[in-house]
Amino acid sequence: MKTERWNSLDVDLAAERLKHGAVVAFPTDTVYGLGVCYDQEKALTALKQAKGRPEKKPIPLMIANLSQARQVADVSDRAWRIMEKWMPGALTVVLRKRPEVPAYVTNGLDTIALRMPDDNFVRILIEKCGKPLLVSSANRSGETPGRTGEAVLEQLDGAIDAIVMGTAKGTLASTIVDCSTADLRVLREGPINEQTLRKLWDENR
Repeated sequence: MKTERWNSLDVDLAAERLKHGAVVAFPTDTVYGLGVCYDQEKALTALKQAKGRPEKKPIPLMIANLSQARQVADVSDRAWRIMEKWMPGALTVVLRKRPEVPAYVTNGLDTIALRMPDDNFVRILIEKCGKPLLVSSANRSGETPGRTGEAVLEQLDGAIDAIVMGTAKGTLASTIVDCSTADLRVLREGPINEQTLRKLWDENR
């Protein structure tokens, strides 16, 4: 396979290829991501193969806007307020998945993790796809995720369909908060601390 090199002006091409099952790497607000449309099971399998092993844990979904969250998840009023306040940004929210979302998307779990990146290119790309993207870090299993297109190609050249060349912003990993039940749980604390999240959660009982 030849990995095509694109740039940020090729966003329409990238979206079309993703909608037809391509595996595409692109810079995000953290590290480089490796993405596929969430309803493309064969593309998800190809993504996992490119990384070198099947992923044990489900891959988070990136969304372009809050309305896309309702396409794939049941969003409570309390979760919605948290998402409104901190998305886009360094927040990943775990919610109950909608029953029509295929089991392969979440490795059979009944929850789904959503993030809206603080990156205009990525959000425009997702909007043009018209659906969320499953996005994992762009690296081989056990290797360091790349922050530049060149670093990603050192690991994945020939294993993925295309890459949008650039540089990831490399900010801190996102806070992960489980909003799937009545009891909010912070699974990983990042830039948004648990006390701040819990305060807003408790204000909206």
